[in-house]
Amino acid sequence: MLPLLKTRVPGPRSRALARQLRRCECRNITFISRHWPVFWERGRGCNVWDADGNRFLDLTAAFGVASLGHNNPRVITAARRQLRKLVHAMGDVHPNELKVRLAGELAALTFGRWAKQSKIQNSRSKTIFANSGSEAVEAALKTALLATGKPGVIAFVGAYHGLTYGALDATAWNFFRAPFHSQLPGFTVHVAPTEAAVRAAFRSARHGIGAVIVEPVAGRGGVLVPPDDFLAMLRRVCDEHRALLIADEIFTGFCRTGRWFAVEHWNVVPDVICVGKAMSNGFPISACVGRADVMDAWPESAGEALHTSTHLGSPLGCAMALAALAEMQRLRLDERAQRLQDRLPGRGLGLMKGVELRDAATCQNVVRGLLRRGILALNGGERGNVLTLTPPLTISERELDFAAGQIRELTELPNR
Repeated sequence: MLPLLKTRVPGPRSRALARQLRRCECRNITFISRHWPVFWERGRGCNVWDADGNRFLDLTAAFGVASLGHNNPRVITAARRQLRKLVHAMGDVHPNELKVRLAGELAALTFGRWAKQSKIQNSRSKTIFANSGSEAVEAALKTALLATGKPGVIAFVGAYHGLTYGALDATAWNFFRAPFHSQLPGFTVHVAPTEAAVRAAFRSARHGIGAVIVEPVAGRGGVLVPPDDFLAMLRRVCDEHRALLIADEIFTGFCRTGRWFAVEHWNVVPDVICVGKAMSNGFPISACVGRADVMDAWPESAGEALHTSTHLGSPLGCAMALAALAEMQRLRLDERAQRLQDRLPGRGLGLMKGVELRDAATCQNVVRGLLRRGILALNGGERGNVLTLTPPLTISERELDFAAGQIRELTELPNR
């Protein structure tokens, strides 16, 4: 189905909700203006309906989460079945069987697959579950310190790894860092994405570099694809210095770029991979998955875990994730994303595209113009000038072609 607007956007109901939200939510969370936002009410497939009954074609997949489309029937069925049995368990004390199954599935999809493809010899891996991408990143950073004994981390200019304090230290955006700079721990060195800069950072680190963390494709940074030899260089330099290579695949993981994981485009195997977003198609769950010998740097629990959280390994989240991963495999979404990638304009891989525009104001005008035409999109990039397109991987060719035509019309891009 293509968009059908019943009233101008935002409509009266969305505007009324925005006024209420402004009174009760902390400032700086939801951007509210005359033109923004619409309030989502329900979703189905690649379509979202707002509180005023307008239907939108979603080119965001809700920040890349709904790769299987909104309210995927098999994931919803799994959620309903689990809701009738058990919603919450005690993840690090008395867990649920689904946590075991999901850890095994993640092991098979990552290091297990890579071993079968002869990229590595050891297929064993272990997992730390979390609730958000930031938490998965922080688990990886803690793992690096325990495994190497070296506190330093290298991240890259323009990198985005999350906004909790440990993840924020690795994030390189001044916009997010500046207000809290005095509280940041400062273990991260941010460098240009070149071999010379990486090697210089290793040489100059006072207390040693234990990890390099990288987004294989920078998502929020504007859908930036690295040079072909970049990840292989990082793997080589990390091996030379006995540091861990951490792949932040919170955004790119689970078929988004036309591979199960973006590192596979360059045949590079990280020591640790962070995943989240699309893993459950909607429930807040994430994971840090690493080589077993690396993860075994964590000590055995003697009754109190060094790293845990109340909802770790939630039965509901695990049930949804297991259903979502099975559905991704059934639909071969990696192949589908690769096959459809040329139907959207812009740079990128798979169904992760970015259209670079002149400036942030131009990009915001395009985003608003698309909203008025019934299409949801986001601006990205550190300068806010990249139209970011990450639709559900189940989107039809007809929907993609419609969206591409509207984007080209508003941005004056040539037809493909």
